[in-house]
Amino acid sequence: MKVLIVKDYEQMSRIAADIIADIVRRNPSAVLGLATGSTPVGMYKLLSQFVEEKKASFKKVRTVNLDEYVGLGAEHEQSFAHFMRTHLFDSVDVAPNNTHIPNGLADDPQSECDRYHRLLQQLPQDVQVLGLGSNGHIGFNEPDTPFDSTTHTVRLAESTVRDNARFFASREEVPQTAITMGISEIMNARKIIVLASGKNKAQAVKAMVEGEVTPACPASVLQNHADCTVIVDEDAASLLAGNYR
Repeated sequence: MKVLIVKDYEQMSRIAADIIADIVRRNPSAVLGLATGSTPVGMYKLLSQFVEEKKASFKKVRTVNLDEYVGLGAEHEQSFAHFMRTHLFDSVDVAPNNTHIPNGLADDPQSECDRYHRLLQQLPQDVQVLGLGSNGHIGFNEPDTPFDSTTHTVRLAESTVRDNARFFASREEVPQTAITMGISEIMNARKIIVLASGKNKAQAVKAMVEGEVTPACPASVLQNHADCTVIVDEDAASLLAGNYR
């Protein structure tokens, strides 16, 4: 696990965007595993600028997203499908049929999980971008999710619902369940980039980087990945005891 401690959110976003853009330049047909939430927004803005300035192209890129809320359709303003269109897909030259997100309105969520698992087997990620939940979750893999899990439905932890309530008009509107890529599928990515910013993520960062590898902190499994880069700002890194760059 390579840990990069940077000054602030802007520097974190710039480094992450540069890594993704370099992967796409080297492999124009790369499969990008993507995340939602406030953390990657800066990175997506920079990637959109790179495409506009002809410094990168997503014409042949394929994308797979980590998760989606059960019960929200792709047109819902708080769906992750809508988020991705707003923050990246509508601003780059990616083909819509090359973007993949679980269907939150599937009649049979388990069948949708099975479908998405098969898709991930066909589209192994060249890189997977992850945010980090305040309770150590990655994707929506909450504490005590088995490390060998594949795409599944999950009831969101209270802390996750609370953290995500800021995106909704009220806490009561936050969906209680989601479909998420499993931990084993995340670990199958050739490269993983973890982004974390702010003091509210400091405890989770410490557990992920320096804690015991345990399902109690799902992100701790990333210590076992062959190519994982953690990019955190000074606030998120404030509890780390090790000497990192």
